[in-house]
Amino acid sequence: MALAAPGLGATKGAWSKAGSDRPRSRSHQLNSLVQLGQRRKDSLESQDSSEVCRVLEGILGTWQLEPRLATEVLSGLAKERMPEVAVQVLKCMRTRQVEVNVFHFSAAISACRWQLAVSLLGEMLEIRVMPNTITYNAAISACEKASQWQLALSLLLDDSSPRPPRDVISFNAAMSACEKAAMWQPAVQLLGKMRDEMLAPDEISYSAAISACSKGRQWPLALDLLESMPRLRVTPDEFCFSAAISACEKAGQWQLALGLLWLMPKAQLAPDKISYNAALSACEKGCQWQPALELLLGLPKVRLKADAISCSAAISASAKGSQWEMALYLLNQMPVMNVRPDTICYSAATSACAKGGCWQLALGLLLGMSEVRLVPDGIIYSAAVSAFEKGGQWELALGLLSKIYEMSLLPDCITYSAVMSACEKGHQWQLALGLLLAMPELTLTPDEICYNAAISACEKGGQWQSALDLLGMMPESRISPGEISYSAVISACESYARWQWSFVLLRQMPMVSITPSENSYNAVISTFEKGGQWQFAVHIFWEMTQAGVAHGAITFNAVITACSRQQHWQLAMNLLLMMRRSSLSCGAVVLGAVLGACESGGQWPEAVGLLSEMGLLGISRVRSLVQ
Repeated sequence: MALAAPGLGATKGAWSKAGSDRPRSRSHQLNSLVQLGQRRKDSLESQDSSEVCRVLEGILGTWQLEPRLATEVLSGLAKERMPEVAVQVLKCMRTRQVEVNVFHFSAAISACRWQLAVSLLGEMLEIRVMPNTITYNAAISACEKASQWQLALSLLLDDSSPRPPRDVISFNAAMSACEKAAMWQPAVQLLGKMRDEMLAPDEISYSAAISACSKGRQWPLALDLLESMPRLRVTPDEFCFSAAISACEKAGQWQLALGLLWLMPKAQLAPDKISYNAALSACEKGCQWQPALELLLGLPKVRLKADAISCSAAISASAKGSQWEMALYLLNQMPVMNVRPDTICYSAATSACAKGGCWQLALGLLLGMSEVRLVPDGIIYSAAVSAFEKGGQWELALGLLSKIYEMSLLPDCITYSAVMSACEKGHQWQLALGLLLAMPELTLTPDEICYNAAISACEKGGQWQSALDLLGMMPESRISPGEISYSAVISACESYARWQWSFVLLRQMPMVSITPSENSYNAVISTFEKGGQWQFAVHIFWEMTQAGVAHGAITFNAVITACSRQQHWQLAMNLLLMMRRSSLSCGAVVLGAVLGACESGGQWPEAVGLLSEMGLLGISRVRSLVQ
């Protein structure tokens, strides 16, 4: 026989009474059920309820007289996380005609994962046991633990049938489900819904909403919520502040994160390690190594102990701030602080060495990880490859790529592009091209950076045709070539005076929505200069002016040299004058080129003036400058 749920006040009183007579030690039946549940977990026994009924055989008669005693067993199973056994206890009770009421279901639901919890809630309605607020809260909490935010909201807001009133716990559980899924909009809307129902949100409500905004990268809203709490007579706690600091951290707002951290003591709150680590991470994202260092070294003053998260954030901040010495110092100081370095700390320090061009130190860190019983991961290998690339150590980069496969790790496009760039610097264009073409066979899809690295390697190796082929392959691979791709191919054509191809590529760029940059124009002008096409060089120069692209010294050098080679001394002199008006330095190559044009054109006064200027600049007149 089932009982209908009493009123809310009676519900709370009965629930309290059910727990007031609870013995201090577990009952024999509860111990047996827990052992049964554990045995089933270990041996994957069938989930038959007959064995549960045998365990309860001696107590079911007592439960028929006092159904509340069953609540103790069900609550104990909930604490031991035995949901299947709890459900079978309910089934056994109904089979043996023991009254099953709302308290029994509530206790069982609190043990269950979301699927079972929702199923039991539906079963209650079928047998006309009306759920109370605690029952709904238990079901919503089960959904919250599994990040089933839509279902949690449905259970909270469904008014299609008579249901008990919602309380603050109901809303907090649903908001926590939204927070776990980074669903900031429904979380914030629930705050307003609580006020509509004359419920006062507490600090738990606000911390869930602020944390949801943090995960949803809505840092201004997170700060607004924190700021509004005192006006609504809700005192922010450490969790609210930590969530707001985390919101600032994710947005790289390191100044605001530090401001909130310093504000906590004024609010009579002691920042904990979570707060400090969030502020440290904010400094890391903002490349602020000095504030990060101050926070890390200041932890003992507030009686907090640094951990690997604190240290890795400070090391990474040092890396981003190009402070590789500081990054290594912090890594070496971790044992002094009684903190064991992890792979994240080593990868941050290795990245610092890579940015500092210290490939030897990066190699030392990689080899030294075994001494502290750490196994390098893909991130560390990629950082080391980057260090080798910057140091032009293509052999080491290739060797490390092989090592990655030996360790059963999967390199990504970043690693491959770094190895190809190392090959480019080592003038190993064949290897770079081979790596690119082998990527699809290894289930890796080359990206634009990979193609650019291979194109640059071909350009350095004078392989203009291969560079052109790679540019043509990019759209076939559904990759849109960028300005860097085109400029590299144009530069490859420059080496062999393939000015026709350079001109075609320059004209093609706007057709694919790419605006040529100064580098693109310079490469084309240099191609025309080497191909003796001074008219085209001058035309592109004026085209740059009309497009609003700034002329640099390289631009002037190329176009002046092109004009000088064809003895157009007047044009060369005019360009030289323009260069001076642009406050650009005129070096030996430019002055020598103009001098040669003046000499060839018989313009001796201009030639003498240039010779005098070159003498004042300490430049010797060497005929080879203009040949």
